[in-house]
Amino acid sequence: MAVADVVKPLVLPITEEQGLILWDVEFVKEGSEYFLRVYIDREEGGIGIDDCEAVSRALDPILDEADPISQSYHLEICSAGLIRDLKTTEHIRRFLGYEAEVRLYKGEGDLPKKFSARLDAVTEEILTVTVGDQTYSLERKSISKIKIDLI
Repeated sequence: MAVADVVKPLVLPITEEQGLILWDVEFVKEGSEYFLRVYIDREEGGIGIDDCEAVSRALDPILDEADPISQSYHLEICSAGLIRDLKTTEHIRRFLGYEAEVRLYKGEGDLPKKFSARLDAVTEEILTVTVGDQTYSLERKSISKIKIDLI
């Protein structure tokens, strides 16, 4: 099981208790160092340094006890940010009606591999988007990335 999948259930009760949304967890190697990044969000308003610090303080002893990572790593608690990837159905649902950059693994019909579209509807299998005056239903497995810019 991937480290992120092990850590998510450890973080979720902390974020819920603090009225936050657990946006994502990733465990990555950058250069010779490993980073466990926990991205948090809030339904209304932004994330501040106090939110990140509170999650870090609550999570640190839980990670020490569970010990899900064998190598040394840096723990980072971050805001999901104003520019973010939409990875899950819930992420996409939250931003229905917004414009997003959609990337496909390969062009589909008259759509290029990368385009801007309004997010209209989503299921586990299908994403419906509008580009100009055309509506498209895309298989989720054909989508490599969806990025939204809230700036």
